[in-house]
Amino acid sequence: MKKIGVLLINLGTPDSPSTADVRSYLFQFLNDPRVVDLPWLLRKILVNLVIVPFRAAKSAKIYQKLWTEKGSPLLYYSKKVARLLDDTLGDDYSVHLAMRYKNPGIPDVLAQMKKLNYSRIVVLPMFPHYASASTGSALEMVMEEIRTWWAIPELKLISQYYDNPDFLDAIVDRASKYDLNDYDHVLFSYHGLPTRHVDKVYEEGLCADRNCVHEITTDSQYCYKASCFATTRLLAEKLGLEESDYTVCFQSRLDKNWLEPFSDKVVEARAKQGDKKLLVFSPAFTADCLETVIEIGDEYQQIFVKNGGEKIQLVESLNDHPLWIDCLKKLVLDN
Repeated sequence: MKKIGVLLINLGTPDSPSTADVRSYLFQFLNDPRVVDLPWLLRKILVNLVIVPFRAAKSAKIYQKLWTEKGSPLLYYSKKVARLLDDTLGDDYSVHLAMRYKNPGIPDVLAQMKKLNYSRIVVLPMFPHYASASTGSALEMVMEEIRTWWAIPELKLISQYYDNPDFLDAIVDRASKYDLNDYDHVLFSYHGLPTRHVDKVYEEGLCADRNCVHEITTDSQYCYKASCFATTRLLAEKLGLEESDYTVCFQSRLDKNWLEPFSDKVVEARAKQGDKKLLVFSPAFTADCLETVIEIGDEYQQIFVKNGGEKIQLVESLNDHPLWIDCLKKLVLDN
């Protein structure tokens, strides 16, 4: 028997915080029809003539704040996780890492894996919650590449694991160094999506027609909003939180037609209500990145202080946490 190949996939990051590299990253990312799901011509005009030219320099300055001596935190931790997972899985498995956008790219990594002639390939996106703009896009590219192979090995594609007990336990352990009693309120902030993205999950009707805030059904099992609220309910139970102790919110919006409530508006409102300390979880992000370190850690802190608050404490992403590695190992072995 040949070895089993494991392909970890994360979203991606610019090669450097330079304007040119950020522009190249944004160009690839925003031209993905699963990310900006507009008609081809409209998307090309909007992305290539409006968004990227005007946003690249501004985004580059933000990436410069994020960058460390080890480079992009997302890429650094993703590589480290791949190495640790490879070590713990043993000789029968070989772990590879790819990014959906930029480097190391999925086509190049799969070309390497093809040469190794694995008997089975397990594809594991590092996104706990399914969304067409992240997991869907990554799996689509994997399938587009592998369909050209003459000999196609056995494949296992993992779409989501938002309710996996090991994943949840890793988050709870990550937060264990913080005393929840020290904080006035807890936020669970997830990356936002246009409402039309979650509406497309359903054959009939809209997401707003469902009870996604309170339950997961067969109809809503791939609804990003429903899975985010489900993750929060499970974490709240493990953390001993009452429903009044926390708020689910969505960050990184581009316009008003995105999932609500908006995280920045919740932060502002909590400060105006008199909260002085907030604890913020970001369960959708398994590695620290622009959205956690800068958006929550810096930008939301400024909003909070401006409106009367004192301290926003971000619960760090799982990064290379041992329980996260154990979770990934079990996901691979179970598949």
